[in-house]
Amino acid sequence: MQSLVIVAHGSHLNPDSSTPTYDHADTIREADAFGEVRTGFWKEEPHLREVLRTVEGEEVYVVPLFISEGYFTEQVIPRELRLEGWDVDRWDSDGLSADQATLTATDTGQTVHYCGPVGTHEAMTDVLIRRAETVTDDPDVGDGFGLAVVGHGTERNENSAKAIEYHADRIRETDRFDEVTALYMDEDPEVDDVTDHFTATDVVVVPLFIADGFHTQEDIPEDMDLTDDYRTGYDVPATVDGHRIWYAGAVGTEPLLADVVLERAADAGADVGAAIERVRRTTAVAAGNR
Repeated sequence: MQSLVIVAHGSHLNPDSSTPTYDHADTIREADAFGEVRTGFWKEEPHLREVLRTVEGEEVYVVPLFISEGYFTEQVIPRELRLEGWDVDRWDSDGLSADQATLTATDTGQTVHYCGPVGTHEAMTDVLIRRAETVTDDPDVGDGFGLAVVGHGTERNENSAKAIEYHADRIRETDRFDEVTALYMDEDPEVDDVTDHFTATDVVVVPLFIADGFHTQEDIPEDMDLTDDYRTGYDVPATVDGHRIWYAGAVGTEPLLADVVLERAADAGADVGAAIERVRRTTAVAAGNR
């Protein structure tokens, strides 16, 4: 039996942090791609250190629900899963190309196919576009619109910005939107100045974050002047400096992300059959796209 484990950060402070992980696990479970689907977290239960012990299968595909390669995907997760012989060089990655490494979990003996994060997979580009469709309620959105892909950005991890730029470039190459720009919270160009980067009147803003939390629900809306106080809420779209800002919230809450998890596992050798197409059809209907 092949098993899937989706691993994520989780939070002791934000009870909604784990919601997307559970939702995507449920979607994949219903698609019957794996004998079992489990979830594990760094800051919640079941903990990463224990999650493989909840899995019955001897062959396990582990997919990190993280945006970029870095400390968690390269150090924390392999360490907590006790993956024997792990070395980041097994991925031979440039910060975007981590795919999979097959190792053994020392305490359970299971064969673990450890995958790269969902955030750097090419299929995430489709999720960002779907997010724009969902927030505008328009499956053909693009003409006359600008799109901003927003990331955290940090000097501590150069890979943090690579994923943002990668997907912004891919969307730009489709020529679907009039303008596509990568913006950041902690480095230039900053999301605070979103209207300075677009001539289009309508701008969709999609944060490349897994879950809605402090940054996506409080910081970004206030930084963009959608509201003076996030607790009072804001309109979608909201008018700022003559532009209509369609703020989508975290991309990780988009149901189509379940497809990226399946794609990661399939790239690592999992036999997912027609599950990917089933997930795409199911999530398209959920988004109002037929």
